Amino acid sequence: MPFSFTDEQKQTMLWLVVGTLLIALFVALGPIMAPFVASAILAYALNPGVDWLARRRIGKFHLPRAMAVLIVMLILLLAVLAIILIVIPVLRTEFPLLQSQIPSFLTKLDNVIGPHLEDFGIHFRLSSSGIKEMLAKQMATSGDEIWAAVLASAKVGGTAVLGWITTLLLVPIVLFYLLLDWHIFLAKVGKLVPMRWHAKTNDMAREVDGLLAQYFRGQLLVMLVLAIYYSAGLAIAGFDVALPVGIITGLLVFIPYVGFGLGLILALIAAMLQFSGFHGLIAVAIVYGLGQVLESFFLTPRLVGERIGLHPLVVIFALMAFGQLFGFVGVLLALPTSAIMSVIVKHVRMHYLSSSFYNM
Repeated sequence: MPFSFTDEQKQTMLWLVVGTLLIALFVALGPIMAPFVASAILAYALNPGVDWLARRRIGKFHLPRAMAVLIVMLILLLAVLAIILIVIPVLRTEFPLLQSQIPSFLTKLDNVIGPHLEDFGIHFRLSSSGIKEMLAKQMATSGDEIWAAVLASAKVGGTAVLGWITTLLLVPIVLFYLLLDWHIFLAKVGKLVPMRWHAKTNDMAREVDGLLAQYFRGQLLVMLVLAIYYSAGLAIAGFDVALPVGIITGLLVFIPYVGFGLGLILALIAAMLQFSGFHGLIAVAIVYGLGQVLESFFLTPRLVGERIGLHPLVVIFALMAFGQLFGFVGVLLALPTSAIMSVIVKHVRMHYLSSSFYNM
């Protein structure tokens, strides 16, 4: 007797195929999904504030949700501007001073490294004239290749800049409409879940929501601890710009590599400008080296990982794995995605342990 599928099995297979095609479509549209993904993350984080404001009363009237959305977005914009206003004065002060200090710094570096280079048969002067001579020789021997590389880099860089500008312009628009109709969107998504899975899906969604709330609280605590650590460490080392540089490094640490890298560059510039010897650079290496170890192997695993129920080893593995698979965005989303996956894995494990396949 030939095997035949029941109507229920046929419908299940049909919707599995439709779901697979939708996932493939989202993957194919990945390059243009960045502003929508970023807006969705911001909307999830900001929606509780919008809900709280929308419940407030002005006399006898509730504050309109659209007005609450605009107020929350304005607060977010002011917070971003505050960080920028901390960074820009430091950059405007340090870079002109750096430009005037580079020649003397190269001379000091040449006095230390030059003799060792000559021992290896390398005759090169770490000075303005030596660097200019090297660049002139290089451009004379490979001018065409350099210009071709410059033009290619300009083309790629121009496309990337245009993409970033488009993303920055789209995010506020998408974010406004997501926050305005957040509960409507969630209700529509919830109605797509099959009725027999509705209760279980709601339970999992509430569990995920609780874990993500713990994640955001843990990440804010990590930022606060690191801002205090870097500010205190640089102040103990005698840096005049310890407070702004420490705050910048700590507050931007949620952006992998960018916050740490920007703070490190600013600290190195300050060390070159403020200190005559190399002890400033050594102090920066110690403070930022210990800070990276503190963040990667203690603060993030303990304050973030344990709050969302992930073992420290799982946190470290997730950061490395998502970074390898998805690059910068993967590292940014590694822990919240792992929290969601941990909920799914827990429920799948419970279903497996109660199944006849396991107990037979």
